[in-house]
Amino acid sequence: MSTPIVSAVTQRWVLVLGAIASLMAALDTLVVATALSTIRHDLGASLQTLEWTVNGYNLSFAVLLMTAAVLGDRFGRKRMFMVGLGMFVAASASCALSTSVVTLIAARVVQGIGAALIMSLALALVSAAFPPEKRGMAMGLLQGITGLAVACGPLVGGAVAEGLSWQWIFWLNVPIGLVALPMVAARVPEGFGPDTAVDGTGLALVTGGAFGVVWGLVRGNIAGWSSAEVLISLVGALALLAAFVAWEARAREPMFPMRLFVNRGFAAGNTAIFLTFAALFGEVFFYAQFLQAVLHYGPLGAGLRLLPWTLTLFFCAPAAGALADRIGERPLMVSGLALMAGGMFWVAASADPAMTYGAFVIPFIVSGVGTSMVLPSAQSAVVGAVEHAMLGKAAGANSMMRELGGVFGIAIAAAVFAATGGYASAAEFTAGFGPAIEVGAALALLGATVALALPRRRAGVPAADPEAKAVSV
Repeated sequence: MSTPIVSAVTQRWVLVLGAIASLMAALDTLVVATALSTIRHDLGASLQTLEWTVNGYNLSFAVLLMTAAVLGDRFGRKRMFMVGLGMFVAASASCALSTSVVTLIAARVVQGIGAALIMSLALALVSAAFPPEKRGMAMGLLQGITGLAVACGPLVGGAVAEGLSWQWIFWLNVPIGLVALPMVAARVPEGFGPDTAVDGTGLALVTGGAFGVVWGLVRGNIAGWSSAEVLISLVGALALLAAFVAWEARAREPMFPMRLFVNRGFAAGNTAIFLTFAALFGEVFFYAQFLQAVLHYGPLGAGLRLLPWTLTLFFCAPAAGALADRIGERPLMVSGLALMAGGMFWVAASADPAMTYGAFVIPFIVSGVGTSMVLPSAQSAVVGAVEHAMLGKAAGANSMMRELGGVFGIAIAAAVFAATGGYASAAEFTAGFGPAIEVGAALALLGATVALALPRRRAGVPAADPEAKAVSV
């Protein structure tokens, strides 16, 4: 199936509206992290209970990304994108109006469902709107904004909670979403996948498997990694995912063709993005805490001092995406992940209770530039490895790998931190911070190794050319 021709004006509208919606969804991944104390005081909740305002969102978000892609292919990507945006806006208002922790958590779960539809289908809509030779640049802009939103979540949450109130963290989404919805209806073209039926069995298996993985990772550091709850969750998840692979391999109309994983570009790109987000979320989770717990900055001050790291995602990712269109994804992903790992190892080595903030500036920039090189390149490698009809499924799989990687990264980093340090003093926090960041750096380095398996760009073949997919098998 050939790529449909879309005007340059429509391309710009799809990218802008997809980026705005994705920014809101990505921002809310960690936006409440630095406002938990304020919310706990207002709602009279325990901190452990309130952590589910973060986990509930991430759980429904990560679990339903593949489901979102399937629904978009079946009922229309634009239509389901608008459904997701509407759900996200309504749930944001419900979060702001919550008077108890139970209603807040419930609203956050619904917000996560809307975010899954937004993120998965924004990627599919942008991928479909741009021709292969411009897709890397578009992905760079989309992923730069999305990555910046994830990294700035704690900053925005802390600034809003300090300057206004925690409710405004959620109210801010409402007017933006209400303006975006009619613009999407008027400016974004509809698109469908090739499937006319929904594979209910496959959908149930992959959703159950993803739920088990995320639940086990989220609960591991709380209930204990050897607890029956966590072991049953993870083992059951693996069994469901194995059943999903077996089912899809023999299904007449598979929800997700297993043949895609034979493609080196698709398999290596998805594995690399999983490891990238595992390292990235570990950074986001602990950098802001170090600046507050050890260097004694407030939430807003800590967020501002992360700007040398976070702003690189906005400025460098579009350039990296455009460069990937010219030279291919592999060199950018390998070198980017190596830079990311190097910056993280540098941060871990520099961490000391008596240090000054200036020691972090250069390694922050190095790590941020590396991350900026990876995000658009990985997206381009994955969607470019499949024919146009499979863009929705490829985008859904890639989005799920990103979110699962993020949950995995936080769980592993937190486990290492708990085993080597704690919150009792600046020295104890630093003792756990260094090893936690080193583990993230090792994951990024493993990602660089995986990226070596990406196919080389053949001379004269544009990035993400569906006809070039045989080169990467």
